[in-house]
Amino acid sequence: MQIEFFNDVSSSKVVLIAGVGGGFDVASGIPLYKYLRELGKEVILANFSFTDLIATGSVMMSRGLYPITEESNDLSYFPEKLIVQWIKENSNETVNMYAFSNQLGVAPLRKAYLEIIEKHNIDTLIMVDGGTDSLMFGDESGVGTIIEDSCSLVATLNLPVEKSFLVATAFGVEQHHHLNHYSCLENIATLTKANAFKGCFSLTKDMKEGRDFINLVEYLNKKQPASMSIVANSISSAIQGEFGDYHPTPKTKGSEQFINPFMTLYWFFDLDEVACRIKYAEEIKESETIGHVIDAFKKYRASNVQRAKRGLPL
Repeated sequence: MQIEFFNDVSSSKVVLIAGVGGGFDVASGIPLYKYLRELGKEVILANFSFTDLIATGSVMMSRGLYPITEESNDLSYFPEKLIVQWIKENSNETVNMYAFSNQLGVAPLRKAYLEIIEKHNIDTLIMVDGGTDSLMFGDESGVGTIIEDSCSLVATLNLPVEKSFLVATAFGVEQHHHLNHYSCLENIATLTKANAFKGCFSLTKDMKEGRDFINLVEYLNKKQPASMSIVANSISSAIQGEFGDYHPTPKTKGSEQFINPFMTLYWFFDLDEVACRIKYAEEIKESETIGHVIDAFKKYRASNVQRAKRGLPL
């Protein structure tokens, strides 16, 4: 009864877990980090970052690629360093963490991934999305904040690794970004037909990884009270049984939230099968900056028909 993903990674030796869309996305990959470390796998972390990376004091390895360590400067917003610190305090491990500048386009971002893959002999790549807009192809009526996700996915399409996956979680959290969840489920069905869906599981508070995630979110909240993650706190709240219009962070006050059990699900997909379905992938594959990706996305949306807007018939 084990889902296919876990069978697939059982033979992996060196795994790169990377946040696909920026912000706290890499935090959603920490349960997988903990699980794989228990299996004895070497695990590297990375994140498409919203941190002011120049201010971290870290020495840039190549264009837009920075190693993040406990010695990096403290900043008011710096989830990558805080995760490094939490892992050290929680597991007494020193983890390799990298941050990509969110100003990179597909071409330099791909080069940065290739550098990490070569440096650490990565055989398995797991891209993690705290949300589900990474599953948007671009022609939906509401796509959430798709720009960074599509940049990362196209950059990692067909990389020289043995296995690559996309993991999406926190289903429903992007309702405030007008993501069309009917289309999201339709896309999952499309990927299932293509044998690209690798299964899903629910992160629970009975799992060690679930308890660790709750602990991590509390740690991040305490260390960064002005920048508490809506997504991470929504997942943690759902794991603990909160429901409906519940507000774990001050950021959502004044809006209606829908914390629900679907937010605890981790959905696994073949990364290449998702990335190749991005409608404007060809237009952005040689992009040098995120501005070029934004321009290509806007041009595609302006010149192509979008799917009809439909709500979930529930």
